[in-house]
Amino acid sequence: MPELPEVEAVCRRLRKDAVGSRIIAARVMRPIQTKPQTPAHVAKRVANHTIDAVRRRGKNILVDLSDGLTLHVHPRMTGNLYVIADHRLRPVAARAWFELQDGRAMIYEDRRVLGRIQVHPTSEMEERLEKTGVEPLEPGFTEETLIALARKSGQPVKVFLMDQRHLAGLGNIYAAEALFEAKINPRRVARQLSRARLKRLHAAIVGVLERAVQSACIAYMHPDRFQEAEWFPVEVYDRAGERCRRCSKTIRRIEQGGRSTYFCPGCQT
Repeated sequence: MPELPEVEAVCRRLRKDAVGSRIIAARVMRPIQTKPQTPAHVAKRVANHTIDAVRRRGKNILVDLSDGLTLHVHPRMTGNLYVIADHRLRPVAARAWFELQDGRAMIYEDRRVLGRIQVHPTSEMEERLEKTGVEPLEPGFTEETLIALARKSGQPVKVFLMDQRHLAGLGNIYAAEALFEAKINPRRVARQLSRARLKRLHAAIVGVLERAVQSACIAYMHPDRFQEAEWFPVEVYDRAGERCRRCSKTIRRIEQGGRSTYFCPGCQT
């Protein structure tokens, strides 16, 4: 699943390629992706509107349109949003396209058809995303913010980090990498971690995500080959059975919250 760095890379490219363009026509192919709205409703609402801004909230892409509308895209597992030079050259996996006035198109590509596309008044978006947690790359995410959130949670720290009600956009890959960098066992209970460990975790989260955003932006230079963590040098994620580069212990895989967790039993205590 695309995480914060990948979605941020998508938004940065869209800001460069799409902001200021006018949508003259749109089509959404799969009704399941717009529920409870209909594809016709989405297409009609966005037509003849200008793309004023592109924002990210957690793993959500918010395309702000003129006249107070926002196109809300949640890419889920395989979604991607980008601009092509000619609307007639749409890829096979395009599930929606938004023809622009100069002949280009903003394409929503989603091989597994798991993403969601809706349109709402911009004024409603904050309320619709009110359960989305603090942005870990925004100034509001301080050491004390993380400590306060952790003190309220009896979850294992890895599950706590992936709970979007706490931190917005942090997913499986970068949660595992941040815990490795902070030398914290993913099974430890969040509220039982010391202040010193939580401060170390805060620094690791910010550092890992900043590096991952840079790598994701490089990967997004080729949208048809876009893949999460494509250029990011992972230390533990998906490396079960391999040697830790730091201590040479064997990296382990366990299941937490229905997801795979990777960690080094030597480094992470």
